[in-house]
Amino acid sequence: MAITATHTIALPSLRVSSPGMVVLQGAAALAASTGIARFVFTPILPLMQTQAGLSVGDGAGLATANYIGYLLGALLGIGVPVLVRSRRVMRIAMLLTVVSLALMPTATDVSWWTALRFVAGLTSALVFIYATSAMISHLREVGPHFVGWGFGGIGTGIALSGLVVLVVRATSTWQAAWLIAAGLSAALTVLAWGLRPAAVAQPAPASAGTALPRTGHRFAALVVSYGFEGIGYIIAGTFLVAAIGQSGPAWLGDGAWVVVGLAAMPGAALWTALGRRWSRPTLLTVALGVQAVGVALTGVLPGSVSALVSAALFGGTFVGISSLALALGAHLQVPRAVALLTTGYAVGQILGPVLSRPLLTAGYSGPLLLGGAVIAAAALAGLAVRFRFPHRVGTAIEPSRASR
Repeated sequence: MAITATHTIALPSLRVSSPGMVVLQGAAALAASTGIARFVFTPILPLMQTQAGLSVGDGAGLATANYIGYLLGALLGIGVPVLVRSRRVMRIAMLLTVVSLALMPTATDVSWWTALRFVAGLTSALVFIYATSAMISHLREVGPHFVGWGFGGIGTGIALSGLVVLVVRATSTWQAAWLIAAGLSAALTVLAWGLRPAAVAQPAPASAGTALPRTGHRFAALVVSYGFEGIGYIIAGTFLVAAIGQSGPAWLGDGAWVVVGLAAMPGAALWTALGRRWSRPTLLTVALGVQAVGVALTGVLPGSVSALVSAALFGGTFVGISSLALALGAHLQVPRAVALLTTGYAVGQILGPVLSRPLLTAGYSGPLLLGGAVIAAAALAGLAVRFRFPHRVGTAIEPSRASR
């Protein structure tokens, strides 16, 4: 009887993934659906313009279709939350992501490309919400830096996409770039296949006679800050490579994009690890300030050195900002916080190109300076999150050791 009881207790633990496996699976999901599926278009766009005759306006239209798809996916995560808690939906979304990449070179019709980029955006949002929620849920007990390494998958995908285009630019065509991207995304999908959904969050019990602090206004400030970040980040993500390529050799833009990815890989883990010493609201504000400088730098000082510094500052912060903001949202225990924040981010991504378009007539300096200014505004909104932040409300992230 004792032996049988021991076995029945031990068996369920075999089904629980180790922290390392959760990080690997989550990173693979984000690398495939976000790092590659969303961001490979940035370095491929110049190739499609020169080899496929894609106009600047049509290129912007393809980007907008992807952002609208991402927004719809985020809204589905809010309205139908079961979609972003279903492993089956996650797997279907990842397969559709691979298909959307593989079908890009099968035609030269802009309408076809627009539909495919829309699908890639929608599936990217669903996978992003599923994967980030899963990592925050399964890794909260072992340390927030584990979640940071999972977010580093986005940087891995960006670096891979940049390397692909660097090689293809010299040896092959834009069609080959899309097919290689699809192959990489498929391989990463295999790695992510077993990622378990997030557990249903339970509110932290309050001590007798102690009321939980109200967090709604802080979450609203967080949504505003993260939405502004969506505006500024997408301006940089859209125009940084083109701006660098315009003021230097063509390979420099692709090389800078690789630097963005390489800096993003450890970036989130670094920012979350710093949370052991400083409060996360403070780190969010600092990261936004650093990114604002990085985005504006290329607009003020064109040149190879400033381009690489700008790429490193941008890459080293934008994934970290996402991991900090989403973990803070979960900590504040707002229902469907990840989906709500992702929606605000998606709205910002749509507004970014619209706000920057009138400034493009004078080159890329204006949009990049605008992006830096909006991110600076996001940092100011982050200060409102920091003010009297309730460090012990939730259980999704550990309380910081310091509140300064």
